[in-house]
Amino acid sequence: MGKTLAEKILAHKCGQSEVYPGQFITARVDLVLASELSGVLAIEEFNKVNGARIFDPQKVVLVMDHFTPAKDIKSAEIVKSCREFARQHEIRFYDVGRAGIQHVLLPEQGLVVPGDLIAGADSHTCTYGFMGAFGTGIGSTDAAAAMALGEIWLKVPQSIKFIYYGKLPKWVGGKDLILETIRRIGVDGARYQVMEFCGEVVDSLSMADRFAMANMAIEAGAKTGLFAADQVARRFTERRSQRPGQYWQSDEDANYAETYEFDVSGFEPFIALPYLPSNVKPVSEVAGLSIDQVVIGMCTNGNLEDLRAAAGILKGRQIHPNVRAVIIPGSQQVYLDALREGLIEIFIQANCSVSTPTCGPCLGGHMGVLAEDERCVSTSNRNFRGRMGHPESEVYLANPYVAAASALAGHIASPVELPA
Repeated sequence: MGKTLAEKILAHKCGQSEVYPGQFITARVDLVLASELSGVLAIEEFNKVNGARIFDPQKVVLVMDHFTPAKDIKSAEIVKSCREFARQHEIRFYDVGRAGIQHVLLPEQGLVVPGDLIAGADSHTCTYGFMGAFGTGIGSTDAAAAMALGEIWLKVPQSIKFIYYGKLPKWVGGKDLILETIRRIGVDGARYQVMEFCGEVVDSLSMADRFAMANMAIEAGAKTGLFAADQVARRFTERRSQRPGQYWQSDEDANYAETYEFDVSGFEPFIALPYLPSNVKPVSEVAGLSIDQVVIGMCTNGNLEDLRAAAGILKGRQIHPNVRAVIIPGSQQVYLDALREGLIEIFIQANCSVSTPTCGPCLGGHMGVLAEDERCVSTSNRNFRGRMGHPESEVYLANPYVAAASALAGHIASPVELPA
């Protein structure tokens, strides 16, 4: 019997010729990741072990991105403790002004390549599947152990195959594919399984579109979301990293728990309504609902291609006077590239604010917290009750085209509604 992409990666990382779903393994990690919020807890656990040492300082990374720039004294103290730990153990440390949102930053810096196993104390570590790497979220205590041992213990998951065919309509991208997929299978439809994305549509997707899909695999309960690393991924990787990577492919006779097929030709942009990422409808069915805020960027849609999409809608226009819009590039490099392309000027002239890279509003931390009864269209990945602020606020998840069009209209809108 053939093997899936996930099974091949995990077999390689535990030094076995093959592994099977349900099997418990101990696997070598290529990178251990934490933010300031998860990192400070991992540090506390690490320090409880007498004589504990970092297994490889080059393979442990702390990225300050959730409450940075520090929003208050408490967040400043948390970052300080992470900074001091990183200096003490000489591990990689990314701080405000030199960093970005972890999942955008690490591939950009060449720290992740296809075939890697990444253990991150952040649920959206599944994002690295966009480039054929097995990224999975772990708890802070597990992160502390991985920092010391260089390995994690896990059960080999089953894989589900998702096949997309047809031709993508205008204004439809990876965010829409994953929203419709989550609608179809539910928020627990891939619980502790691998979502493997394939098909002719997937082959034609940009890395940014693949990024958005893998990023939200956890919203269906998945252990990770995976794309086979093809020539598009190879070009992306070779521009950023000196490491060659492992370009695994699933076997034709690999065994999958389930297979889902999607004809995308009839798709339109989708939007997830409160309070679940699976509560998805076509934008046309929700159009006209008034909004107060739009947030474009962060990790799910914070790559340069995403900002280009939004800027293409906003160019030469100004957002509705009743709406505030916050643009958050995914990294300092994305910010700089957007500046050089003139995108930042487009955003400013449209009356948007542009923030330093941060997760801030996505988790209701800062840089765009919602008040009671306010509505926000966001390109982020979660819209649970109270996620972005007040428990009675509402978050609607959409792609950058829809978010930008909604900012202009003052209500949820598709780009097709805008005047030429």
